[in-house]
Amino acid sequence: MSSTVDHPLAFLTGVEVLAARDALRDAGELGEGGLIAHMVVHEPSKNVLAAWSPGDPVRRVLRVLVIPGPELTMVELLVDVSDGGGSIIGRTVIEGMRPALSMHESMLAIFACLENEEYIAALARRGIHDLETLQIDPWPAGSFGYAAEDDRRISRCITFVREFPTDNGYARPVEGLIVHVDMGRSEVIEVIDHGIADGGAIIPIPENHARYDVDSVGPLRTDLRPIEITQPDGPSFTVTGNLVEWQKWSVRLGFDPYEGLVLHQLGYRDDDSGRIRPIAHRASISEMVVPYGHPSEVQGWKNAFDAGEWGLGRMTQPLTLGCDCLGEIHYFDATLATEQGEPWVISNAICMHEEDFGIGWKHVDLNSGAHEVRRSRRLVISSIATVGNYEYGFFWYLYLDGTIQFEAKLTGIMSPMAFDPAGPPPDHAVVVAPGLAAPLHQHIFCARLDLDVDGADNVVEEIEVVTDEAGPDNPWANSFHQTATVLSGESEAKRFVNPASSRAWKVSNPSVLNGLGRPVAYKLNPVVSTPTLMARPESSVAQRAGFATHNLWVTPFAEDERRAAGEYPNQNAGGDGLPAWTAAERRLVDTDVVLWYSFGITHVPRPEDWPVMPVEYTGFLLQPVGFFDRNPALDVPPSPAGHGHCHNGPGSEPDAT
Repeated sequence: MSSTVDHPLAFLTGVEVLAARDALRDAGELGEGGLIAHMVVHEPSKNVLAAWSPGDPVRRVLRVLVIPGPELTMVELLVDVSDGGGSIIGRTVIEGMRPALSMHESMLAIFACLENEEYIAALARRGIHDLETLQIDPWPAGSFGYAAEDDRRISRCITFVREFPTDNGYARPVEGLIVHVDMGRSEVIEVIDHGIADGGAIIPIPENHARYDVDSVGPLRTDLRPIEITQPDGPSFTVTGNLVEWQKWSVRLGFDPYEGLVLHQLGYRDDDSGRIRPIAHRASISEMVVPYGHPSEVQGWKNAFDAGEWGLGRMTQPLTLGCDCLGEIHYFDATLATEQGEPWVISNAICMHEEDFGIGWKHVDLNSGAHEVRRSRRLVISSIATVGNYEYGFFWYLYLDGTIQFEAKLTGIMSPMAFDPAGPPPDHAVVVAPGLAAPLHQHIFCARLDLDVDGADNVVEEIEVVTDEAGPDNPWANSFHQTATVLSGESEAKRFVNPASSRAWKVSNPSVLNGLGRPVAYKLNPVVSTPTLMARPESSVAQRAGFATHNLWVTPFAEDERRAAGEYPNQNAGGDGLPAWTAAERRLVDTDVVLWYSFGITHVPRPEDWPVMPVEYTGFLLQPVGFFDRNPALDVPPSPAGHGHCHNGPGSEPDAT
């Protein structure tokens, strides 16, 4: 058995893509008009990965989802590409589900709108006759009971007007005009025009532009001086294929068309044994939803699943040195498959670099004057996806003290609505420009954290700090203590954040004790208060995005449970994913567990968010809690300072340099 890669979790290659495509064509599985929804590495089981050693043969199997035609039928195939060719070793027919929106079909949907007489007439009623000025955005349709949704793969197309090709069309929405398009047949099903204001007048197109390029924003600041980040001896990490080693960390990077950046086999090296102590087998952003809080038929259906309906990996953008990333950068390209089965390489899809992160630890002994301080540093692994109007930055940070942080950075352009400036401003939205308002909405992510803390058999506890009752044991009424509650079943493991009690969740391994005789553990710390879904339980989006109704879910590990809203959220009526899996009430004690953490922001727009939103942040921490016996960053060397060394005490002479 031979292969073009040297590890079972290596990035997908162009050679593998072509081998799988040819095998599908030869077997008649990819006929004329058929599309490939995705082609991904079928990740080996944990047991297979644990048994594999460098130099062993690498078996590579790809999982391919084929859309044969316009009907609600898909075929999932397993293709073995280990020998350089391709052979189909598994086939499953999937009925009644829809894949993520196809890029190819989305373009055809735009052309279908432009050729539709009813759509053209609706534009003419608004004085729009030049079709070259239009920006048409196909959106996932959701599930709302429209007749157009039955037995079809559809999108809802909305329209904006540009004055030239690079103009910001979102400043000028064609309010109320929605086109339902059959994606499989590239046919307009119906044109719906809600854009009539009170009194029968057409809601006008906003007049103001909202351009944000250098030439449009006026004089630029002239007093920002350059910041240069240099590492004369090069970075401290090493890269072998997709394996990264930095300080005592080891992690293998992956890339998925829906999840985007994935961390595999994340661990920390033990100095005494040289062994990599596992922490997480796999970590990714499994799903995210953007529900809009406006009740109208024009805006209320908007609740895109940006992972499952679009694909965070498919929307990943190439990154640029000095703009997206700063410092001594290592880039990773990512290979996907086009819908026609050609290799699609996203250059610089993943950026990696080191960052100084201020003081790591410090103390001045006031008796002796001795002064010790160490700088913190982190390894930054990031990617950025543009999903329609929004940008999402996905940043994983590894710290010298064993902390793992995930941070999502939200920016881009809001999806606004037009209103008649002669009337009152709309409810459930914030005015950001004359005749233009941005609806309230949410961004809720769900991280899938397959933690293996020093081994697979772990226990999850909810940790809280509670106030003691006043009394003889608390005479000053000031004491408080920590409680720990084992989450032993799936229902009781559906939890919410609670900043008032400093609530966090600890994952420990009872079979591995630290030097203090306690189980080694890591803690999931919410860091900031984070919302759950604001929509009511009976709403369509709550049925479809059940993962967003709690902050924490815990499940026993299962190979086929990867996506928080289920494998096929597009037009799904709901109930799939975490709500369905956790209904089994499986036990969670001393087993291989997966944490699903839902977090995000409720975006109440501001005028300052227009026309491009300043970055907003959300995320979480994974912190060691007894995983080490003491501060693991004690061995970080002191940093040379411009005038002596940072660890000299007051009045002492600097070391010679």
